[in-house]
Amino acid sequence: MRVSLSVTDYSWADGPTAGLARIARAADAAGLDTLWVADHLIQVAPGSPPDGNMLEAYTALAWLAARTERIRLGAMVSAVTYRPPALLVKAVTTLDVLSGGRAWFGAGAGYHEEEARLMGLPLPPVAERFDRLDETLRTAKRMWSDPAVNPPPVRRPHPPILVGGTGERRTLRLVAEYADACNLFDIPDGGVTVRHKLAVLAEHCTEVGRPYDAIEKTLSTRLDAGESPESFVARCTGSAALGIEHVVVITNGPWTDDAVACLAAAVPQLAGKEPHQ
Repeated sequence: MRVSLSVTDYSWADGPTAGLARIARAADAAGLDTLWVADHLIQVAPGSPPDGNMLEAYTALAWLAARTERIRLGAMVSAVTYRPPALLVKAVTTLDVLSGGRAWFGAGAGYHEEEARLMGLPLPPVAERFDRLDETLRTAKRMWSDPAVNPPPVRRPHPPILVGGTGERRTLRLVAEYADACNLFDIPDGGVTVRHKLAVLAEHCTEVGRPYDAIEKTLSTRLDAGESPESFVARCTGSAALGIEHVVVITNGPWTDDAVACLAAAVPQLAGKEPHQ
């Protein structure tokens, strides 16, 4: 099982520059799979003040690429309504080139009405947002296969595509059609929701002729304050039993050294955990 962390809050006491650099170096050294960042213009993390620090995602990811060596990098996830499709794909491609092939393309339909209103960003009706997500994913595939669009990504055939969200009719269908990974939410219901969503994804894969096993199943989960590595490993082991291959960990507030150390201690124990189908 792979373990990643997601930065949703940049409000470190010593400032966003020092704090992000410290967490990135620790995550890189700990063997974590990916360092994700939120793609928002204001602070939207639950429990964080709306005026808290928030950095622009792709500028931050490019900065992180220059300060890390092996960890993969991506936005969890980019609302496709906030940038023209070609510009978003070009940003991901640029990140992949400058990081030596370490970029993810995380995409979603978008949801945050208050952010869109405050920042003057478009947020069309739901159906139009999903049409835009479909268009963006097709644009990515087209740009990454066009020999006239240069430079090409380092990762071949292209950076892995993750589609975030759990909608059964449109989101999981788009995962089956275009994505290399899905991202579900860790709901405390004994795994009922995760099992159901993965069953729906499997049905979509059958309908579009896509191997279900070709899609990486990721799960966003929250690390409790002071949680031990043993507790975290036990939770991840339960997720693997549901079919999850990759956990993306968030925290309340900015990441701490102790929280990263918890994941670092868990990584070797989870390396051999295989998902159950």
